[in-house]
Amino acid sequence: MIEKKCREILDRYHREKGNIISILQDMQESFGYIREDAVNWFSEQLNIPASNFYGVATFYAQFYLKPRGKNIITGCCGTACHVKGSAPIINSLREHLAIPEGGDTSRDGKVTIESVACVGACSIAPVFIVNKKVFGKMTLDRVPEMIKEIS
Repeated sequence: MIEKKCREILDRYHREKGNIISILQDMQESFGYIREDAVNWFSEQLNIPASNFYGVATFYAQFYLKPRGKNIITGCCGTACHVKGSAPIINSLREHLAIPEGGDTSRDGKVTIESVACVGACSIAPVFIVNKKVFGKMTLDRVPEMIKEIS
């Protein structure tokens, strides 16, 4: 199955140069993240070192090297959000959703919590985004409200 999907992606870009970003985008769209076995397959097929793929994938924040949950919770950790308490809210979310220590995705693959430097909504800090729905002026008391969005 992986080879079939990879072949479809390769067929779209085989004749173009400078296509690593496009291949990575399609790979992530097909598999949900950048798979090591898929990178190695493309590396071999195109005679491009796998390190070139990883160099691009790790440079751009849009690429993920690990599977992500079906639901994404983004917590802003910029200065305004941090000062207004985003860190304890993130910790509470991790506890409520049983996210393993050091991890960002629940064991069941239902939720991924990510922290970002700034979402650009400082006037409503602290800000969290659940599947593209914005929660401004968040508090610990409102954590269950956010969790309902993914239930």
